[in-house]
Amino acid sequence: MKYRRLGASGVKVSEISLGSWLTYGGYVERENAVKAIYTAYDQGINFFDTANVYEQGAAETLLGETIQAFPRSTYVLATKAFGKMGDGPNDKGLSRKHLTDQFHASLKRLAVDYVDIMYCHRHDPETPLYETLRTLDDLVRQGKVLYVGVSEWTPSQIAEAHAIADRYLLDRIVVNQPVYNMFNRYIEQEIIPYSERSGVGQVVFSPLAQGLLTGKYNSVTDFPQDSRAAKLEGVRKGITESNIAKVQQLSKIAAELNLSVGQLALAWILRQPNVSSALVGASRPEQVTQNVQASGVTIPEDVLIRIEEILA
Repeated sequence: MKYRRLGASGVKVSEISLGSWLTYGGYVERENAVKAIYTAYDQGINFFDTANVYEQGAAETLLGETIQAFPRSTYVLATKAFGKMGDGPNDKGLSRKHLTDQFHASLKRLAVDYVDIMYCHRHDPETPLYETLRTLDDLVRQGKVLYVGVSEWTPSQIAEAHAIADRYLLDRIVVNQPVYNMFNRYIEQEIIPYSERSGVGQVVFSPLAQGLLTGKYNSVTDFPQDSRAAKLEGVRKGITESNIAKVQQLSKIAAELNLSVGQLALAWILRQPNVSSALVGASRPEQVTQNVQASGVTIPEDVLIRIEEILA
């Protein structure tokens, strides 16, 4: 496993990290979830990601119970807040009230004294940005949060947050968590250029396009029984005849490099120096073992050109 700095910070995270969206506490059996976490740690993954809204806290609970077996100093733990956690008027958003309540609830579920990264899961237009940043800065100063991050914010939103943080000497955002894969490349236009200038690293989610880039889908209607698409209707949107054909072409290139198409897709993402880590999900431990092999892979320039032609 190779490790990269998280943006301009000094902490180093594994190039492949393990997430728990749609998996742990959800459709993945507990035994497989626990085995996948242990396998990830054994394979050199030191970066684990979750959120309060993932199965309404169940993912945090499962992850927290499992990582108790690992020394706290050996892994980087991230969680998030923003999404709806109840029916009350303050049960969502980035207000001081919601952030404080949800952060401490997350600490309890994770059974830790602090988290390494606290993300604002989305931007909240109803809360003054200063209020959000001041709350996060307070948590940093209390030693309960080490680094501040955001997810799916625009460059202008991150820039505004940086300006406020600099003006009031608040802790700066150092990490962004956007979607990024061969079929969704929007961050290349503005997010990455701004982030490179301002010291923000990307921890990208859905790097395998919800399993499409593993090559497991060969039909738009017939899905493997153990796949996300078979169990979660929302995953099926990107499974089109055109994308399946592209994956089949990419599979041939991957075979030439002695890689799986999933490993090729992860290595392609890691070609971006601004990407600190690619966040993968895993319903079985063997998927973790396959994914970590993408770390340290360099794709030759002529192959990158061929990939670009396919994706275009």
